[in-house]
Amino acid sequence: MNIFYLILIFFLSNNVIADTIPDLIGEWYGKNNTYSELKGLKTWEKTINITQQNDRRFKGNFTYSDGTKNFYGIIHPDNITITWVASNSRGYNLGKILEKNKISACYVESGIDATVGCSELTRK
Repeated sequence: MNIFYLILIFFLSNNVIADTIPDLIGEWYGKNNTYSELKGLKTWEKTINITQQNDRRFKGNFTYSDGTKNFYGIIHPDNITITWVASNSRGYNLGKILEKNKISACYVESGIDATVGCSELTRK
């Protein structure tokens, strides 16, 4: 087997080359592990709902102690990396599609309410 085929197999097996955009619509559940100056270390159940998707663009919402937030997101061209933001938030979420029904999502916010948190979410 020549080197070209070995490289191609490596890329395909590591999802570097993907020919279809993943479908993210659904309810995603998991534990969120956060750390902040104001609230310290916390772990809590997190549910997000992705309600619409058009090609790489998607939108959804999640409910938390202060209410419900709508968010808008994008699937990056690698078909693995995702990013979403909310209009009433100072931070953003970076994530990865780990498997068909599993994603990671990490929130980052700087400033006076600096917060970091990550969760692995499974679609039910």
